[in-house]
Amino acid sequence: MIIEKELSALSIGEYVIDIVKQQGSYTLTGAGHIKNKNVISLLTKKGVISVLVDTDKALNPASANGNHDSNGQQSPVIIEIKKAKKIFSDSKNIQRRILKDVAMGKEINIEPIIDIANITIDTVFKNPDALACVINIRDKDEYLLEHSVSVSVLMTIFSRYLGLDKPLVQQLTIGAFLHDVGKIKIDDNILHKPGRLTKAEFDVMKTHVNHSIDIISATPGVSELSLEVAALHHERLNGTGYPYNIEEKDISRYGRMITICDIFDALTADRCYKEGYPHIKAFSILRKLAQDEHLDQQLVDQFIKCMGVYPVGSLVELNSHKLAIVEARNQDDPIRPKVRSFFNVDDNRYVMTEDIDLTDTEDFIVKGVKADDFDLDMNKIIEFLLMQG
Repeated sequence: MIIEKELSALSIGEYVIDIVKQQGSYTLTGAGHIKNKNVISLLTKKGVISVLVDTDKALNPASANGNHDSNGQQSPVIIEIKKAKKIFSDSKNIQRRILKDVAMGKEINIEPIIDIANITIDTVFKNPDALACVINIRDKDEYLLEHSVSVSVLMTIFSRYLGLDKPLVQQLTIGAFLHDVGKIKIDDNILHKPGRLTKAEFDVMKTHVNHSIDIISATPGVSELSLEVAALHHERLNGTGYPYNIEEKDISRYGRMITICDIFDALTADRCYKEGYPHIKAFSILRKLAQDEHLDQQLVDQFIKCMGVYPVGSLVELNSHKLAIVEARNQDDPIRPKVRSFFNVDDNRYVMTEDIDLTDTEDFIVKGVKADDFDLDMNKIIEFLLMQG
């Protein structure tokens, strides 16, 4: 039976079809079960007053409580993603304050950077997939802020994969967090130019590394290794990089690592004037750069293995004409990860989520895709997945 129900009377396990009354203009991405109290709290915050409920589809509250897949196993990415989003947001706020201080000629306070680096490292060492997923939820208008945060996260994930210890990773993460701070000194007309830069403009843009070096050098508490990582992020093994034009023998392993992370994020990030590449395309570009002796071939291969052929948090299209988000890698069979389907391409609508282990099904990945390819918003996708549990 379908009935209208006040939100205050809504229970875990009930099946909500649509919103009836509200104070705002919030819309559900699809019908679904109320999996936990957080969903009800979210609807309350959005101003929802009453909803349409199908009582015949209600679940047992015990089976609805928590975040589980079809086998009753917890989904760590979905559980951790709220915490990861907060870490990413806090990191952006710290980055925003840094750029503001530098623009005003103030000295950078290293303490908040150390604190957020430690939080990032602890989170990544516990579950790198959650933060890797959040990197895909980007604001096109905040590239400068989010790029530095994302590169620091990628550097942390890569360092963990390579087996580096935490004290060393902390220095690398801080260096990555600050690597582009010098861009605040670049004229906005050049920094945010949507088209290709002229040679003169590019020469100005390249000076951001020199500015970063000067700013970081003047920051008390920053280690030499953190400075090194930031200073080397545009150097190339064949000597064509900048600002030093140094060659392979003079570029440390850590300088080679941040270069890979920096390029990968720049390739995959959406910007207000350019869509990012799918991960598979970005990996092929990294491999080509390695073949041309710009990047370290061995580290590029390790980075791709670290991220996975289909990185956690990326979107894929299945042969069943559904979109799915990658939830976990499969080390034995990289092209068949564990995914969660959520959208029917043929009907152009969200559907009840389904956890799929592609090693144990006839489903397979047709290609990696971007949310924009289907006029979808990654933030709304994540919100839908959280509501579905």
